[in-house]
Amino acid sequence: MADPIKWKTKIILAKIEGTYGTDAEPAAADAMLMTDVELRPMEGQDIARNIERPHLGAQETIPAGLYATLTGSVELQGSGAAGTAPGWGILMRSCGVAETIVAATSVTYNPVSDGHESSSIYFWMGNTQHKLTGVRGTANITLNAQGIPVARFTLMGLFNTPAEVARVTPDHSAFQVPQVASNKNTPAFSVGGQAMVLSQFGFNLGCDVQQRLLIGREEMLIVDKSESISARVEALTVTTFNPYSIAEARTRQAVQLVHGTQAGKIVTIDAPTCSLGRLTGIEQSQNVAEWPLSLTPLPTNGDDQWTITLT
Repeated sequence: MADPIKWKTKIILAKIEGTYGTDAEPAAADAMLMTDVELRPMEGQDIARNIERPHLGAQETIPAGLYATLTGSVELQGSGAAGTAPGWGILMRSCGVAETIVAATSVTYNPVSDGHESSSIYFWMGNTQHKLTGVRGTANITLNAQGIPVARFTLMGLFNTPAEVARVTPDHSAFQVPQVASNKNTPAFSVGGQAMVLSQFGFNLGCDVQQRLLIGREEMLIVDKSESISARVEALTVTTFNPYSIAEARTRQAVQLVHGTQAGKIVTIDAPTCSLGRLTGIEQSQNVAEWPLSLTPLPTNGDDQWTITLT
């Protein structure tokens, strides 16, 4: 009897496609370093035949609308060298996001409405290889005090029949050891130019990914976006920062978060024109009053509602 397939034998590779849905053939150097990974390898529908028969019994179903979904998190850390894209940049580009590299200086990610890229992903567990092609998705970034900042991706791709394929030795050298979010490692968080004490931060790219599986088109499409930011901060006096009057007046607020202090490891999230939502409650942690702020990044000229810059 063959040995069982061990759960912790996962290998994940990802590479940007030159043509949508055409296997980009990722290799060992395209390995992704991920946590909390889940593969749903054969999503879709079961179409019942509903045949009229002279006797009772179950009906046969036919699988249809097949696609695969991969979810997993990457540590939000730069490449270690300014102007060099991080290993997880491929996944970000698969979420309707453009990547701009300035050599030896910076890598910037920003949303785009058209020309969305796609990727091919290989997933091994044991020697069983699952291929996802035409992959697009969305991401949710979280940064909590004394925790590792992560970006959690939900990625959907076209279904390909799994096969037994020799495993590669993944090269994770594009990923650096992360820094926990702390007063030392996370030097700045502000809303409307006001520095705030932050305990929890979330940034959801909010991509609406639809499986467009028709005759003449099989594609994962990003058809809309609705970004959102949440931040739990220590409450201030309303003479210092008044979330009630700001929400009522609809005054736009710039949000900035800077994590990291060393060149090549600095991640800056900017959302320059956010709408502040109603403050629906006041919470507490360790008997200290905190505000759960809800903000919506809004475009000014289009595709400029946020940036993530690595320096």
